[in-house]
Amino acid sequence: MNTCDKEYEHGERVKAAKANMPTEDKISEMGARFKVISEPSRLKILLALSGGELCVEHITDAVGGNQSAVSHQLKILKDNKIVKGRREGKNVLYSVSDWHVLTMIGVAKEHLDCNE
Repeated sequence: MNTCDKEYEHGERVKAAKANMPTEDKISEMGARFKVISEPSRLKILLALSGGELCVEHITDAVGGNQSAVSHQLKILKDNKIVKGRREGKNVLYSVSDWHVLTMIGVAKEHLDCNE
């Protein structure tokens, strides 16, 4: 492949990259989402909720720590529309509202076992 062909090919790749690039607002939103889920205690909560809905008491038991801290982290996850809660009697049952987040976490877990 000569230099002109490479320049054309690279130029086409650049065009494709620009065409597929999200807006600055979307990139900021993506970064904010990663920041929210990357905090270890919130990540543990999401992993616990990946099996289905749980109340705060059971989430606390699954992830360790204290109920106040778990409730605080759940509020952050709720405010960012990553988890949702529904009342059942005296309890609020939490579940993942954005399953795409669990897909990202699953890929990250798989990557941990990858020997690249």
